[in-house]
Amino acid sequence: MAKKMTVLLWRDGAPGAMGDAVADKPDLTLYVPEGDGPFSCVVICPGGGYGAKAAHEGEPIALWLNSIGIAGAVVQYRVSPYRYPVPADDARRAIRLLRAKAGDWSIDPKHIGILGFSAGGHCATTAATIFAASNLNDDDPVDRESSRPDALIACYPVITFGEKRHDGSMRNLLKDKDGQVDPAMQDYLSLEKRVTPETPPTFLWHTADDGGVPVENSLLFATALRINKVPFALHVFPHGPHGLGLASNNPSVGQWPSLCGNWLKSIGF
Repeated sequence: MAKKMTVLLWRDGAPGAMGDAVADKPDLTLYVPEGDGPFSCVVICPGGGYGAKAAHEGEPIALWLNSIGIAGAVVQYRVSPYRYPVPADDARRAIRLLRAKAGDWSIDPKHIGILGFSAGGHCATTAATIFAASNLNDDDPVDRESSRPDALIACYPVITFGEKRHDGSMRNLLKDKDGQVDPAMQDYLSLEKRVTPETPPTFLWHTADDGGVPVENSLLFATALRINKVPFALHVFPHGPHGLGLASNNPSVGQWPSLCGNWLKSIGF
């Protein structure tokens, strides 16, 4: 049985918190496999259109990772009414916290990836493309760590806020009090435009007929990775609805966990 523990991302209150409810206190639930570490670890961002978080894209994913000898860390990042950069900052903090506590938690600080589904895929991809290096002068020892993940896994991700966008995710992340979206931010968070040679190795999967988030989101990102010479794997399955998670009831799409597990092994996880 995996060891499980939940910790707040910020012990003394999260920056920009709007209140004192559970939704205002982002946390991390860590699942560590049995055995001797240190273990590679993957931060997990469930989807939900930046308005909620889907349970089937959280703990079951961590337990699958444990089954292949990798720790999983489900981050309860803040969603609407919180706006950018709050969700991405929560994901970045999760990566830094795991690095800062690596010795205590049996984690390998050089093998910390991030995984996200749908809008959680946008959150994870934001952390993988817009990150900060370590700052050894920061007052907070956690923030002295780099927030760059060592790998990205994007599952039917929201990537673009352009023509093929998922409008609900964009509006939940960016709309102002009048319901308007700043075109400059819409462009900035079209993440196919944020890829650089420093973007980590990436595993992408989607279904070709996804009716929620068009497959072009993954295709645009894969193209940007290729242009920047970032190693990637891309799997597009012919059929399947949006939001499949582990897809255990879909024999075709249900191949993705084993494909991803082999890919993680190939990059040293």
